[in-house]
Amino acid sequence: MKAIKLLITLFIFFAMSLPSYAIKIGLVDGVPFTYVGTSTEGYIIDTRTNKSIYRIKDMQPYKFRAKGCQIVIEVGNKEYSLGSDWIQVQPQNDGFCCVKKRWYRGELVLRNINGKLVVINNINIEDYLRGVVPSEMPSKWNIEAHKAQAIAARSYAVANLGKRAARGYDLKDTPEDQAYGGASSETDRTNKACSDTFGIVITYDKKVVPAYYSASAGGHTVNSGDVWMKNLPYIRAVPSFDGNVKKNGHGVGMSQHGANNLAGKGYSAYQILTYFYNNVKFGKLHPDWII
Repeated sequence: MKAIKLLITLFIFFAMSLPSYAIKIGLVDGVPFTYVGTSTEGYIIDTRTNKSIYRIKDMQPYKFRAKGCQIVIEVGNKEYSLGSDWIQVQPQNDGFCCVKKRWYRGELVLRNINGKLVVINNINIEDYLRGVVPSEMPSKWNIEAHKAQAIAARSYAVANLGKRAARGYDLKDTPEDQAYGGASSETDRTNKACSDTFGIVITYDKKVVPAYYSASAGGHTVNSGDVWMKNLPYIRAVPSFDGNVKKNGHGVGMSQHGANNLAGKGYSAYQILTYFYNNVKFGKLHPDWII
C-alpha cells in the first residue's frame, strides 16, 4: 500500500507535442448514403475551400449520398450536388449533430472515399470521453471505477492518435477501439468522473501508454505477450478481482469488473490503475492542447 501511495504522489505534469483541437472518431464507414441533422441551425462547409455552401434547418434529417466523386444532399425529394467530396456539418450555438439516430458533440465530417461515405466526429478529447465511459462501463457502478475508466480511456485515445489515418480518422466508435455512444449516452455520474480526472493520462517512461482493458479477465489478467506476441513493460499479470464473472475480452490490463470490485473495497481510481498497470505514473495533458 505504501508503494501505491508513493506512485500516486509522483504525478508528472509535462508539455506534450500533440496535434491540436480534436480527436477524430469514425462513426460510419463505407456506406452509400446516411442521414445527418443538427439540433440547432447548422451550416455545411466545403472542407477544401473552408467556404459555407449550404444552411440546414434545426431538427431536420438530411439525406447525404456519395455520387461519383461528389457528395449530394437531398432536399424536398430533389438531389443537389455540394460540389465537393469532403464537407463538414457544423451546428451553431453549441448545438449537437445527429447521425445513426444518436446525438454527438462537436462537428461531423463527411467524405466520399472511393464512392462510399465516411462520417467522422471531430470532437474535443474530453467531450469524447463523456461518450466513452458510459458506453464502456455501466453508469451505476462505483465512481472510482468510472474515474479509472476515464483515465484509461483517455490514455488509450491519446496513445492511438492516427491509428486509422488511412480512413481519415483516429479511432472507431466500437469496442474494436473504444465504445463511444456520443452525447446520447452521457450521464451526470460518468460526466463527473471525466471532469474530476480532466486531462490525466497514464504514462510509462514519460510516454502516454495505450492502457488496455477488458470487461473481465476470469480471475487473472494475462501478460500482453500471451495475446499479442509482445510483452509490454507496463502490463503485468495479476489477480483480476472480477469474482465469478467469466472472461470477456483479451484479459490484458485492467479488468473493468475488477476495477468496480476494488472500488467497492475502498480503492481510489489511482490505486486501481497502479494495481493493474506496472510501474506507471500519471501525467496531465498540456492545457493548450485541450480546447
